[in-house]
Formats: sequence, C-alpha cells, structure tokens
Amino acid sequence: MVPDYAGRMTNHASADPAAVLWDMDGTLVDTEPYWIRAETELMNAHGLSWSEEQGLEFVGNELIVSARMMREAGLDVPAEEIVETLMDNVIGQIRESVPFRPGALELLAELKTEGIPNVMVTMSYRPLAEAVIANCPPDSFAGLVAGDEVTAGKPDPEPYLRGAALLDLDPADCVALEDSKPGLASAEAAGTIAIGIPHFIDLEPRPGRILWNSLEGRSVADLRRLRAQQSA
Repeated sequence: MVPDYAGRMTNHASADPAAVLWDMDGTLVDTEPYWIRAETELMNAHGLSWSEEQGLEFVGNELIVSARMMREAGLDVPAEEIVETLMDNVIGQIRESVPFRPGALELLAELKTEGIPNVMVTMSYRPLAEAVIANCPPDSFAGLVAGDEVTAGKPDPEPYLRGAALLDLDPADCVALEDSKPGLASAEAAGTIAIGIPHFIDLEPRPGRILWNSLEGRSVADLRRLRAQQSA
C-alpha cells in the first residue's frame, strides 16, 4: 500500500488518476446560456441582432477571440471592453444561480473523498472561475488555470500542460474532462487521458477518442478503468 494525495493508505493508488483537470463552462457548470444571454444583451444594446446559433460558435473559445468575432459582426466596442462587459454579466448571473452539470458535483465529492486532486482549466478569466469555485464544496479544487493567465488558449495544449504542472504532475497521468472542440483538442494535445462530454456541440468520434454522454452516473471507478487501460 502507498499513500494517496490525501495521505491515506490505499491498494489502488497506482490505478488512480494523478489528478482530474476540469473544464468549467459546459462541463462543470452549464453557463453557455449565460454567455449567450450576455452576448445578446450587449449586441442588442448597440442595435445589433444576435442568435443562439451565433453564440454557439463561440463555445470553447478564448474570450478575447470571441470578442473579436463580435466586433467582426458589427459591434463597435474595444475587444477588452467586450470581455469585461460579458464577464460582469455572467458573474452576476452566477451569483444568482450556479447551474451545475448533471453528475459534476457528485464526481467532485467522490474524488475529494478518494484523495484525488482536481484542477480547473478554463478559458474564462479568473474572477468568473473563482465565483464558480466559491459555489463548489470547500476545497474541491487544488488549483486553477484561467484564460487570462495563459499565453495560448485552447485548442493549444498550454492550458492543460499548465494544469498538470501546477501539481508537478505528468499530463499523461491526469484525466481531463471537456465539452468543447477546442477544449478536447487542447487536452488531447497535452497528452492527458482526455474525455469528451459533448453538451451544446457534437464532438467527432475518432479512433482512440473517449466520449461520454454525461458525467451523471460516472464514478472514480470509471476513471481508474481508463487509467488502467492507458497504462496497459
């Protein structure tokens, strides 16, 4: 037996993921409708129309990339100001209600019980990510990589490489949970055991890619099986 992350003794530690790296929007919490609402309100305030279909094109993007796309759609506001306005709007909605995805809180709780650390890896900026973390059970996350703290966002591997590095871990020993195309590409490029959980946007099946319909009903045992398969 060897000590796990929480210092307890376990027979299965070698099969445990070293950590679970969580995307936030669309994976941990269902905030995509909040973003689309914020985008729509901002565009409408400037006399411009906006649709859910347009909003869904932004899923998984860096915020500054989405802001530039809104400018291309006719919004005559500096990109940095667009990001700040959208963030303030979504944070306000989060403070009223946090829409956790099915199974997310249950898996977080089990990981904490089993002593497996969680790191949030999100393209949302730190103030918004911290607002979400504040509504999770205490000490759910051992670290945070936010979109305003990376030089290259998803689909670049940097966010997930940094997520593993926060705990001095090899990305290949970590599981990553993602709902978006850029996010899953980032996690895969970083060499993690990447799991795609499509929400608003379908994820393309391909050989070797792991896709789950939902986190609901998923457990640490499922993550151990994947880790064992990857190690075999």
